Amino acid sequence: MLRHIDIRDMLIIDRLELSFQPGLNVLTGETGAGKSILLDSLGFVLGWRGRAELVRAGAEQGEVTAAFDLPAKHAGRAVLDEAGIEIEDGEVILRRINTRDGRKTAWINDRRVSGDVLRKLSETLVELHGQHDDRGLLNPRGHRDMLDEFATLAPDIAKSRVSWRALSVAFKALMAAEARIAEARAEEDYLRHAVEELDKLMPEPGEEATLDTRRRMMQAAEKIRADIIKASEAIGLHGADGMVSDATRWLGGVTDKADGALDEPLAALERAALALDEAGQGVARCLDHLSFNPSELEDVEERLFAIRGLARKHSVTPDELGNFANDLRGRLAILDGSANDLMSLEGDLQTAQAAYDAGADRLRAKRVKAAKALDKAMAAELAPLKMERAVFITEVTDTDAGPDGRDDVSFTVATNPGAPAGPINKIASGGELSRFLLALKVCLTATDAGLTMIFDEIDRGVGGATADAVGRRLAELAAQGQILVVTHSPQVAALGGHHWRVEKHQTKDRTISTVVPLDTDARVDEIARMLSGDTITDAAREAARALML
Repeated sequence: MLRHIDIRDMLIIDRLELSFQPGLNVLTGETGAGKSILLDSLGFVLGWRGRAELVRAGAEQGEVTAAFDLPAKHAGRAVLDEAGIEIEDGEVILRRINTRDGRKTAWINDRRVSGDVLRKLSETLVELHGQHDDRGLLNPRGHRDMLDEFATLAPDIAKSRVSWRALSVAFKALMAAEARIAEARAEEDYLRHAVEELDKLMPEPGEEATLDTRRRMMQAAEKIRADIIKASEAIGLHGADGMVSDATRWLGGVTDKADGALDEPLAALERAALALDEAGQGVARCLDHLSFNPSELEDVEERLFAIRGLARKHSVTPDELGNFANDLRGRLAILDGSANDLMSLEGDLQTAQAAYDAGADRLRAKRVKAAKALDKAMAAELAPLKMERAVFITEVTDTDAGPDGRDDVSFTVATNPGAPAGPINKIASGGELSRFLLALKVCLTATDAGLTMIFDEIDRGVGGATADAVGRRLAELAAQGQILVVTHSPQVAALGGHHWRVEKHQTKDRTISTVVPLDTDARVDEIARMLSGDTITDAAREAARALML
């Protein structure tokens, strides 16, 4: 709900502060006094597209600030949460500046925001209606939403969207599986041949390095084997080992006659014998390791080259051949199990389609029923607005399936008996459009919680009893929220709960527009002026008081 607006240096407004109230707020004044400028300023702070030049002549910048109250469950709170903007005490303050060079800057609760965030929030705060309303009644894209609101179909639409997502997921899964299978079939021969080669070879991780080491050792074995044999012979019985054994035997035979002088040399020889024995065993083991069948080298080289060849062929490292083989087997498994997989996915898709179709059929039935109820309610509302001969028809037709069902909704009218029905914006005149719009808003149970509705000269082209009926419908709507109405109709103005007069004052060098709140006596004079013109008579005042009863 709009609480306050502060306008500075915008068009012909120097400084203007207004505080609005719940209910029906009426703005009147002479033609050209500046009522549209007030709406332009409000539209500017809300981020709506409007006039390009808004800054008052002689000023460096124009500024508009607007304060709104947001109830606990107001839709605007979700927009603020998404933008990371905090709200205190249920109040949100919009401020927007327009500099002389055309730059525009906006803030929400002192947090600078983009135009997109401002417009998203403003859509939840204010709804503007007039003879050229292109966001509601005249825009066919919004007709289905209006009917759904009338029928309270939000829970059904939520279920439909869940079903649509499930259907989309099932469809994409089937398409992806079919694409994988088609790709696999295109290379089936290659896959089977490659897997056969890999299965035949069965390379192990690290095997290539082991084979390479073994191959190089066998190639070097013959070069070092002769020297190792000589070393073995030098250590053996006829070499160092034998001489140490002989020396130990000789010294052992005379050690008792040397008075201990040979004890240490004899011990050292025994240690040497042990070391020579250990060295001899190691050399023997090495000779055993270097012993190989010449055909073994051929086998090792053949397997090593086969592993390296397959790795190059498939552009992987030798150690990655095992995982690569598993990947190929997986792709073949898709082919081998494709029939069952496709049957399962097709079953999932059919189940999801059936669930979506059932929900869409329920939505269609409820929309058709609601359309008849809306048409009946509209007929009842149009009669007091002196359009009892007009026919309002809500058409529900087929369209492409989507999250919200398979229905297209359009409002058509026939303003005269026997005349063909057509799109509302093509058939109805300006005054008729206004009354159709007002009747529709009444049928749609009026405003959302906390939403401010603005009607810009919606009563143009009607007068007398019709204007009175328009005013009473506006008052009925206003009882559920807040309405600002710009009007030239005394019948509408008389029903306002709060009344302002827009005035224009001209000095030597400039024109200034102001807005004056009216008390009861001033309201009588203003409505009398609207009835009789510039000369306000006692009879006009009496007529004004009668309207205000």
